[in-house]
Amino acid sequence: MKIIKIFIFLLISLNVPLKAYSNENIQNILKDGGKIIFIRHAYAPGGGDPINFDISDCSTQRNLNEEGIVQSINIGNFFLKNDIKIDKILSSEWCRCKETAKYAFKKFETKNFLNSFFSQKFANNKNQQIKELKEYVQNWDSKKNLVLVTHYVIILEVTNSTVSSGEMVVTDKNFNVLAQQEISVN
Repeated sequence: MKIIKIFIFLLISLNVPLKAYSNENIQNILKDGGKIIFIRHAYAPGGGDPINFDISDCSTQRNLNEEGIVQSINIGNFFLKNDIKIDKILSSEWCRCKETAKYAFKKFETKNFLNSFFSQKFANNKNQQIKELKEYVQNWDSKKNLVLVTHYVIILEVTNSTVSSGEMVVTDKNFNVLAQQEISVN
């Protein structure tokens, strides 16, 4: 108990912000429209990509399992149930992102600026991708929301937020984080 009190004291004295977003909060923020919704692809077992990774061949990539498919469907249901208006759905070209977008929203476009740069093979693309992503968002104008189905590294780089599989981060056009929520499998 004493350790908990010390920890709380340190948090308060260091002025460390605690993220606390409610379900109702994220729904209200999204109903206003004009927001960017980063979604990390749903659950795909493992980490990174195999050495023989080929962007045009899903059999060489990590893909969604049953849990990931259910999680993707639940993501789509969250938007339907809460009547959240969407302008566009964009996805990374990686199969696990395309599968997430397909099961959640049915229709989507791919954009290479949403691709992962986690592996050394793609690390040199990072700066160009982030530049293109930011330009796209700055030029985007809608009263509805923009959905970006992508990877941990993209979301971390742009929003400074860590995310689990199937988690969303909602930002404004300046990438200020407004809300964050994980969509579960249940």
